[in-house]
Amino acid sequence: MSLRKYLTSRVFFVQVFLAILIIAVLGYFFMHWLTFTTDHGHEISVPNLAKLTEEQVEEKLDELDLDYVLLDSVDYRSGYPKYSVVQQNPLPGEKVKVGRKIYIKINSSGFSSVKVPDLIEKTYREAVPTLRALGLEEGTITYIPNLAKDMVLEMRFKGRNIKPGDKVLKASKIDLVLGDGKASYEDGISTDEMETPIEELPDEQ
Repeated sequence: MSLRKYLTSRVFFVQVFLAILIIAVLGYFFMHWLTFTTDHGHEISVPNLAKLTEEQVEEKLDELDLDYVLLDSVDYRSGYPKYSVVQQNPLPGEKVKVGRKIYIKINSSGFSSVKVPDLIEKTYREAVPTLRALGLEEGTITYIPNLAKDMVLEMRFKGRNIKPGDKVLKASKIDLVLGDGKASYEDGISTDEMETPIEELPDEQ
């Protein structure tokens, strides 16, 4: 049989049909196998783990066939219980596959201590950012007579004077005593200093 007759024969078309059918069946089974191995289409919504303890996190994620990794603890936050989850990644509501690891950070057991910075003779505008950078807050502001307006003259904590280098807990409020700028040079000079003694002249002979 010539090639031309073979290409137009019924046998050739049957063989082509069978080849296409086999390819289609193999492709169908391959796609199902791929879906099964990658768990395609089966996604889980990440739960909100905020304020849960590590034990509660493990129990909750086990129910969803998810895992977790504890990265670190963060500075104490008063709005969260001690040792509870403060941050998580992925975020709540995101879709993930079975077995995905959720990375968490937990709250520390309490505020850590920091050294009080040297704010003496600094302006109020300089002092406040310095306090906040260390996790401290400005407390009560008191003014006393002094030439330098808004200059820090004293630092107080819970009613007592403190000095640079003293340790307090983070989030503590540091009271500041500032100059009011209303004092004058004369206020610092006593009356005696203002009076110039007059020397007695010797008696004329």
